[in-house]
Amino acid sequence: MLHAPQILRSIPLLLAAPGLLAQAPAEFVAAHQSWRAERFRSLSAEEGWLSLVGLHFLKEGANEAGSEAGLPVVLPSGVPSRVGVFRLDQGRVTFRAEPGAGVTLRGKTVEETPLRTDAEGEPDVLRAGTLRFHVIRRGDRYAVRVKDTANPALKAFKGVDAFPPDAAYRVVATFKPYPTPRTVAIPTVLGTTEAMPAPGLVRFRLKGRSYTLQPVQEGGPDSKFFFIFRDGTAGAETYPAGRFLYADPPKDGKLVLDFNRAVNPPCAFTPFATCPLPPKQNQLKVRIPAGEKTYGEH
Repeated sequence: MLHAPQILRSIPLLLAAPGLLAQAPAEFVAAHQSWRAERFRSLSAEEGWLSLVGLHFLKEGANEAGSEAGLPVVLPSGVPSRVGVFRLDQGRVTFRAEPGAGVTLRGKTVEETPLRTDAEGEPDVLRAGTLRFHVIRRGDRYAVRVKDTANPALKAFKGVDAFPPDAAYRVVATFKPYPTPRTVAIPTVLGTTEAMPAPGLVRFRLKGRSYTLQPVQEGGPDSKFFFIFRDGTAGAETYPAGRFLYADPPKDGKLVLDFNRAVNPPCAFTPFATCPLPPKQNQLKVRIPAGEKTYGEH
């Protein structure tokens, strides 16, 4: 890892070059180091992506759950052989616990309860020992996502390798809104597509050439711009499927793209994530050697 003085020497003083955001090197480095520390904290959190240990799609009707092999929802050892039953009934999911299974919801023992999915906001999270499980919706499919706060992957995590921070990859981009926001189909690793709102196109310059990316928004018209993109480093230096980048919404038609903050999708950390993939619009041939490098073998 580069220490601050080494990083400072590697970053040229930014002037008023077109497309570059003027910022003193020390300020840039400090902001980047703070962001990297927060990224590490989020990944190493007990209920972060590294705690994910299972994903079980539900069939219509009853889906038994427990540590017994062969059940529709097989949970890691440490819980009873039969924990309860998830029931899917035309888009409505309920859970009925086995007596004495020790399953709780918001601190109270569960007998039978409807479950709010992630498509409805914050999902209802059931707890049993070190396990956390909730229901997600992907298109017209429903699945139980299982996390384990004692997953060995959490203890083994030492961080994610990244390119040295380079202020040349922190650029001012121009936003061109669509006349009316569009809904676009974003492909996923499941082979399905997710309909997501797209506000317009973002144009930026790197090394004297212009490029265009299409952002989507996950939380309404005032939420951050979410870029799912792939560049020329993919497959060799960065995650083969692509990376994620978030940016604050534009002001006066301008926004900052800091590719030093490009991150691996959850699928880089676990085979149980359901990641979106870059649409064709966001598959760039240019190398962008900034941000996180690939992690693991997923």
